[in-house]
Amino acid sequence: MVEETGKSTETNQKGGLFARFLATVEWLGNLLPHPITLFASLAVFIVILSGILGYFDVAVADPRPVGAKGRDADGMIEVISLVSAEGLQRIVTGLVTNFTGFAPLGTVLVALLGVSVAEHSGLLSTAMRGLVMNASKRMVTVTIVFAGILSNTASELGYVVLIPLAAMIFHSLGRHPLAGLAAAFAGVSGGYSANLLLGTVDPLLSGITEAAAHMIDPEYSVGPEVNWYFMFISTFAVAFMGAMVTEKIVEPRLGKYDPSEASVELEKQDMVPPTAQEKKALKMAGLAFAITCGVLALTIVPENGILRNPETGGVAGSPFLKGIVAFIFITFAIPGFVYGRVAGTMKNDRDIINAMSKSMGTMGLYITLVFFAAQFVAFFKWTNLGTVLAVKGATMLQALGLDGPEVFILFIIMCGIVNLSLGSASAQWAVTAPIFVPMLMLIGFAPEVIQAAYRIGDSVTNVISPMMSYFGLILAMAARYKKDLGMGTLIATMLPYSMVFVVGWTILFYVWVFLLGMPVGPGAATYIGQ
Repeated sequence: MVEETGKSTETNQKGGLFARFLATVEWLGNLLPHPITLFASLAVFIVILSGILGYFDVAVADPRPVGAKGRDADGMIEVISLVSAEGLQRIVTGLVTNFTGFAPLGTVLVALLGVSVAEHSGLLSTAMRGLVMNASKRMVTVTIVFAGILSNTASELGYVVLIPLAAMIFHSLGRHPLAGLAAAFAGVSGGYSANLLLGTVDPLLSGITEAAAHMIDPEYSVGPEVNWYFMFISTFAVAFMGAMVTEKIVEPRLGKYDPSEASVELEKQDMVPPTAQEKKALKMAGLAFAITCGVLALTIVPENGILRNPETGGVAGSPFLKGIVAFIFITFAIPGFVYGRVAGTMKNDRDIINAMSKSMGTMGLYITLVFFAAQFVAFFKWTNLGTVLAVKGATMLQALGLDGPEVFILFIIMCGIVNLSLGSASAQWAVTAPIFVPMLMLIGFAPEVIQAAYRIGDSVTNVISPMMSYFGLILAMAARYKKDLGMGTLIATMLPYSMVFVVGWTILFYVWVFLLGMPVGPGAATYIGQ
């Protein structure tokens, strides 16, 4: 009895430390303005800074070879001041085109239109429920984490549907419901970047990466598919790691669940498996998906496929890969509507339009954010500040001897730390990509590999970041099963996932890219000029 009391005291002390740590992170994060205000402020700051550095004629030697596109004859890269008549003219005339030409904007909106049909018809929700609830007791943990990773295709689905469902399933099996919630949360948020399919985040990040790469090579192209191979294999690795952490660390630490700790009547909760009609609709949607993929395959698999690269006859650089966003739209919209017709949730074109309109209606904040982010990115590029910082940073890394693959360890850790206070993947990458993509390109690494490493750091600390947009929702869900649960308890529960994910995922990155020499995606290089 004394021993149990000691353990309880120790746990409370740990919980207190975690709570104080989280309170500090939350306080620091709250000092940051809204991301929109942050980008607007950064854009103004860039203009002022360019004026100061331009006045002092700050410049660096251009590391690009003689004759390279964009290289000045004098071989120097100078900071260009926007605090001038020419600068003001460029800002005023470029305000609209900066916004409309921002690569992630159109690609994300187009992809979302297709995903919205599958989401609002009920296809994605039913698929997730069927996947998890049909799993055997032995496989239920890994299936929940796996389903959480797959749910990232539609951002809200995992948080709103899968996480509470996972808690119910664990409780019905006599296991601790918070362990189920943690497993699903780890998959949905900690494994955010992994997936078997391309989703809306892929074109979003690749557009930002391409814009940053243009500071070094104006012709460099980064497609949405460039990380697909690595993210595909990462899906299984993260699912395995998440299941192991749940069963070996989290669940034993939580112990046996006491229903009296709940803040609601758990007996009234009911898990609803897919109905016969939904199962039929799911099968028809699967058939529609297979047919759609078969038709698309005819354009790329045969040697004379009309969407192969017309110059090389290969897949790399082909219209198929360049237009992958259009195929994301098609492969979600068609099965989504077929499911809706069979299930009775969609009857005609009006229902499709309504589904798309609802999703577009939720994008107002994102579109506003993109407007200011686009100005910041454009100003940063115009002034050459990103290139100057990249050259300085690359020189420093080389002086320190950090110009090999080991540099990615620091890069991943840095991204994970930044993610604690700036939870949006797009907002964080829009700020950091213009600095780190050119910097790492200058020491020889390709943008595709740099982006893949970033996605690891961006994912692993989501589950312990109070700045993550759904953190409050997860806390409220967890409080249903433990009425006195605080942020410290949730952080303590999720911290093992972050620790294991960052180590395991980084090791996988090194093994996949540098030991095995595998590309991170179709046509993706590891080194510049490869």
